[in-house]
Amino acid sequence: MSEENAVEDQTNAQSAEAAGENSSGETPLQREASRPQNLEVVLDIPVRLSMEVGNTNISIRKLLKLNKGSIVELSRMAGEPLDVMVNGTLIAHGEVVVVNDKFGVRLLDVISPEQRIQSIN
Repeated sequence: MSEENAVEDQTNAQSAEAAGENSSGETPLQREASRPQNLEVVLDIPVRLSMEVGNTNISIRKLLKLNKGSIVELSRMAGEPLDVMVNGTLIAHGEVVVVNDKFGVRLLDVISPEQRIQSIN
């Protein structure tokens, strides 16, 4: 191999490393997914699952005037899916259902792991 080819190979390897790829062209996410893992140690850790109907910003003045029967308009339109959150991170969208006289949620779509990781960054 000539010195010129060796320098080119080293430059290409550094570019791939900067892009998060290894010599096989895998990204860190692909390497993580292909690595055998023992998830058993984390499967019983509790997380908070919550559904967000909507939100709004109001002044403290208006907040202090709220009382029984007050109506607060939210940002979401009626009929729009709820945000399903785990520890504050969006993981899915769903709709409200009733199961045995309790509220539940039917998942309409689940956010891909790649999109979840991007939303954290």
